[in-house]
Amino acid sequence: MLDTSARLLRLLSLLQTPRAWPGSELAERLGVSGRTIRNDIDRLRELGYPVDATRGATGGYRLGAGAAMPPLLLDDEEAVAVTVALRTAAQGAVPGTAETSLQALAKLEQVLPSRLRRRVRTLQAYTVAVPADRPVPTISADVLTTLVSACRDRERLRFDYLDHTGRPTRRLVEPYRAVNWGHRWYLLAWDVEREDWRTFRVDRIEPRTPTGPRFTPRELPGGDAAAYVSQRVSGAAWRYHTRVIVHAPATAVIERINPAVGTVEALDADTCVLITGADTVQTLAVYLGMLDFDFDVTEPAELVTHLRRLAGRYARSTPPTR
Repeated sequence: MLDTSARLLRLLSLLQTPRAWPGSELAERLGVSGRTIRNDIDRLRELGYPVDATRGATGGYRLGAGAAMPPLLLDDEEAVAVTVALRTAAQGAVPGTAETSLQALAKLEQVLPSRLRRRVRTLQAYTVAVPADRPVPTISADVLTTLVSACRDRERLRFDYLDHTGRPTRRLVEPYRAVNWGHRWYLLAWDVEREDWRTFRVDRIEPRTPTGPRFTPRELPGGDAAAYVSQRVSGAAWRYHTRVIVHAPATAVIERINPAVGTVEALDADTCVLITGADTVQTLAVYLGMLDFDFDVTEPAELVTHLRRLAGRYARSTPPTR
């Protein structure tokens, strides 16, 4: 009975992974016959676990969704990762999830083996998060759920929105992705009335129901929602923008530029254009200096003036060559 129980637990652990398991592979993994696997599958079903079976070359067994969530079987690394993630979520910016995260965390820590509990408590005791240097915007868990559900179901979404000036607007969009960047959430969507891609801060969205109708999905801009949002969000927040000719191959410049900082376009094999910006010309000058390539810049005028001032300062700070 002990061998059978241990085998059933191991079988249940395998079935919880997101894939279909051929009976022959399960039999090989557990060191039993195919008949034993079929009998064990029947035992799991009798215990209330919904094990689905499909035929064909890509078929096999997988754990289906049931009326209640079965016990999760985690290995050591998975248990530690889930515990750390729950503790992080309990300190997050989504109201309504902190309490449930703490409840789940308490249940998990209660059943952790002592060796894992020690690892988790060590992580908790000797890791410290630096507080945000500005107020963290909070979002409603219900709003976030509404947005991602509309993304999943490909349904048009109507909502009231406050733009960066605080002016209220009403939007009709085709939502695609909710993107998390630091402590903020953004919705990437196709604005139906403006006929263009737009990025919206989730904490400024007030959805209107019902959603719909369904829409035919478009290809994501650049194929990468996170990269597109990071570029648009950072660019919209910049006070100063510049277009710089860099005397270096585009591939070399791209290696030194984070997508959130700027975009690079090749002009020829040895020259490219860097489009970037920052809140201050001092920050822009630092970015350009760190490229370690020759460059030409003509605007904005404040940046040109600052670079000339730096050039004179650096020249005065070094002895003349002999």
